[in-house]
Amino acid sequence: MSDLDLGPEQLERYARHVVMDDVGPEGQAALLDASVLVVGAGGLGCPAIQYLAAAGIGRLGIVDDDVVERSNLQRQVLHGEADVGRPKVESAAEAVASLNPDVTVDRHETRFTAENAMALVSDYDVVLDASDNFPTRFLVNDACVLAETPFVHGAVYRFEGQLTTVAAGGRPCYRCLFPEAPPEGTVPNCATAGVLGVLPGTIGAMQATEAIKLVLGVGDPLTEAVVYYDARNPGTETVDLRPRPDCPVCSADAEIRDVADVTYEGGCTVDAD
Repeated sequence: MSDLDLGPEQLERYARHVVMDDVGPEGQAALLDASVLVVGAGGLGCPAIQYLAAAGIGRLGIVDDDVVERSNLQRQVLHGEADVGRPKVESAAEAVASLNPDVTVDRHETRFTAENAMALVSDYDVVLDASDNFPTRFLVNDACVLAETPFVHGAVYRFEGQLTTVAAGGRPCYRCLFPEAPPEGTVPNCATAGVLGVLPGTIGAMQATEAIKLVLGVGDPLTEAVVYYDARNPGTETVDLRPRPDCPVCSADAEIRDVADVTYEGGCTVDAD
């Protein structure tokens, strides 16, 4: 699509983008041509999907095998009371359709596993990791690094959130931040520790911002740093992220050459904190 292909309704819908020097009609056309995969339609995925759709990302893939529970509604803003018991992928896709008819939604009502990870991430320009567990986060990282697909990681816990972007091909990657998953049971999840309802909206919107920056090629992507956010003391802290010389997936002597080389137990996309 070129800037000349934007129709009158699109020029009206995206008017606040079109007037921006760093976006303009060409940038909006790039957004409409872009594809983003969101792994998880929960707390982080919902606001990210909502803003990506509103911005006019032309194709959104949503991966989630979970159904809406009433306890989700405190933070998962694409789902409502009438959606309780429905697949999150269906609820999210319907919300996108009502928000922006320019957006095509690929519904992947499945777990994100070692068997489908490479095929999924290779089919999109950018991936958002909106999952809620370490096995899935490592799997997203490894698949994206191997496929040379950039991805944006987000996570939340109680009042705190974090965000980083991994460039195409990695270096540094998520395993440079966390070489190994913590022992099972040592890190409480959302169900046991809780999360401030608005917090995933903050981090999810930041993830969407990073994805849009990557598509437009504007600004400085968060590729060598991690942003930490504490809702109790509004503001962010940015910490440099350096490549690990012994990283098993992105270093010169990487041991992981295929996601099948690693056991990812419990790979899933539910709740996303």
